[in-house]
Amino acid sequence: MVITASIVTHLTPAGQLTTALECLLRSEVKRIYVVDNSPDDSLRGVAGAYGRVEYMHVENRGFGEGHNLAIRNALADPDGFHLVMNADVWWDGDIIAPLLRYLKDNPSVGMVAPKVYYPDGVLQYSCRMLPTPLDLFAKRFLPSFLSRHRMDRYLLAGHDHDFPLDCPYLLGSFLLFRNKALLDCGLFDERFFMYPEDIDITRRIHQRWATMYWPGVSIVHEHAAASRKSLKMLRIHLSNMIRYFNKWGWWTDGSRLRFNRRLQREIVQIPESRQPEARG
Repeated sequence: MVITASIVTHLTPAGQLTTALECLLRSEVKRIYVVDNSPDDSLRGVAGAYGRVEYMHVENRGFGEGHNLAIRNALADPDGFHLVMNADVWWDGDIIAPLLRYLKDNPSVGMVAPKVYYPDGVLQYSCRMLPTPLDLFAKRFLPSFLSRHRMDRYLLAGHDHDFPLDCPYLLGSFLLFRNKALLDCGLFDERFFMYPEDIDITRRIHQRWATMYWPGVSIVHEHAAASRKSLKMLRIHLSNMIRYFNKWGWWTDGSRLRFNRRLQREIVQIPESRQPEARG
């Protein structure tokens, strides 16, 4: 059983990519694919400095399509595993080995994601309910005093994040897949340039496999939140969310309702007074 990994880059700082690669190289990952969507191939030298890294400079067709280029190579080993991660992620030690053990010990799990922190040590809400259009509108445009109750529910603020959870939406900064689950359920939907592709692939795998948030290990994710800083990225975000809801349903989405109801029954409640500092 082989584990491979892919990172999709776009104008990524060389130092950031170096940090991510060195984290991976501390593990048993056999092959790392850097799929560079940048206008030029200036990162080729960074990636080429490591023997286990394969660099591909391609036309920018989005996050999902970039990762799919690598995943199709990884699926040559149907019994293997593939890690999708961002370049703005890092960790201490080797977290890949315990994640692999978890997948090997739990054959019904199709994908797993670790606990996530921001660089300032604040917990990042990385496991979530499937969003409704109103959830995303409130998160983006409403002041916190009007949206707090809805956001706490959507972001699972009431769940004790020290406990695992079978969740239909795992944030895409770090996702470890079982190749059999990808063969069973399909790769990233390339109609989404970026943003909802992690929601879409998690819920598709969740239909047939467990999709686990597992806090046995943790990572740090810088999370640039580009669509909050750029009107261009906001337009891309909104247009792709429209495609997502056109695919799954705006107000009528039976599987969203079913998955979210089950999730609410399974969360491990933590009193508000004990909830750690966190944000989504």
